[in-house]
Amino acid sequence: MPIPIPHGQHISIEKRLFPSDFCMSCMQIMPDYYNIGYIISGDRYVITPIETYSYHKGDVSLAPPLFFHRTFSNSNELYESILIKFTPDFAKPFIDIIGENEFKNFYNSKSFHFTQNTQQKILNIFEDMLSEYQKKTCYKELILQGMLFRLFATIIEEHIPTPNNMKKNSTPLTKPIIEILYYLESHYQENPTLSKIAKMVNISEGHLSRLFRSQLGIPYSKYLNNLRIEHVKMLLLKTDKSITDIALNTGYCNSEYLSANFKKNTGMTPKDFRIQGKKLPY
Repeated sequence: MPIPIPHGQHISIEKRLFPSDFCMSCMQIMPDYYNIGYIISGDRYVITPIETYSYHKGDVSLAPPLFFHRTFSNSNELYESILIKFTPDFAKPFIDIIGENEFKNFYNSKSFHFTQNTQQKILNIFEDMLSEYQKKTCYKELILQGMLFRLFATIIEEHIPTPNNMKKNSTPLTKPIIEILYYLESHYQENPTLSKIAKMVNISEGHLSRLFRSQLGIPYSKYLNNLRIEHVKMLLLKTDKSITDIALNTGYCNSEYLSANFKKNTGMTPKDFRIQGKKLPY
């Protein structure tokens, strides 16, 4: 269960450091407060009953009250972040200014990306807020409220408009599918068969196949292939590993098979994708 805001406070701020393989042990529901965090290092993958998405180093992540989700590692980097939690009342003056719908849309974005220069600017605000939070003054929360509103405004004004990486599920995910998606994130390299997965959750292959199609909109084999391609993309952009090493790390028998499958799915060779991806400003 997430750690609540200390009694009598309207905001809490902490710097967190977790091992590269840290993951939430199960689906959890947030208490009735907002979360906003800056990712100093690491990559995270998030599963909710209605969508899946990821966020990375230099991003700001957001979670509204009562958010039901599960997160886990999407790379081999340590997961370090600064996390701010605050009550709805604490943000009310800002919400009154921009409107409830706009603030709801802001939080529904789930994550924001920035240029490298703006990343440092955002990180400075988070670090200044952490420093202020650690002080023992009677005006601390008032000062933090103003700093939080400045943070909101900076994110809204200076984020990079990028394609939304959230993948909507065809229907709300059931518990077996959520558990399978979590398992696949950690074992996709093994290319687990539909039969193996069905036995793991104690349902028939036919029923599992229908669940994948109805809830995710694609067959199990296509989901697994897409998942492997996404991890290949991550390794191409975030590491200097060779195509051969990436193939071995992601469950492909050789670099030729990886390259053929990657081009079929993306229209680009892994080499061209890496070259183009390195030109992005974040």
